[in-house]
Amino acid sequence: MRIDIGISAENLKKVNGVLNNVLANGNIIYIKLRKFHWNVSGPDFMEYHKLFEEQYEAIAQAIDDVAERISTLGGMAAGTTSEFAKLSELKETPGKCPAPLDMLKELLADHETIIKGLRKGVDDCDEKYKDAGTADFLTELMQDHEKMAWKLRHYFR
Repeated sequence: MRIDIGISAENLKKVNGVLNNVLANGNIIYIKLRKFHWNVSGPDFMEYHKLFEEQYEAIAQAIDDVAERISTLGGMAAGTTSEFAKLSELKETPGKCPAPLDMLKELLADHETIIKGLRKGVDDCDEKYKDAGTADFLTELMQDHEKMAWKLRHYFR
């Protein structure tokens, strides 16, 4: 059934494209957080282990929320690792596991990349695609990533 919520079909398609990019970035950082959680070692093992777990649990909920937003707007959520890799700006390093502080730096850079993408998505959804609901949704998600980045940044002060 056609969705009639005051947003053109063309704009809904573009909004769902933005959201699938957000979904892909979320899945890539989620996988990276799990990898780091499983493989961190050293004198601060438990602190990092718990930090990574806290973040991947928050990201898991966000991933589900993004996928449901896509469905709500009549789109199809990407759902394969190949789609995530294609749609995401984040890079993985297969077969490598950085030292704990390098893990934090990599995750911080990833959160900042996600935040910049979300900021653009907020503006595009609001101004170009006339979807204030998705702009608000992305704003909240952006604030969550800003807080996660803030926590990581404190390791380098």
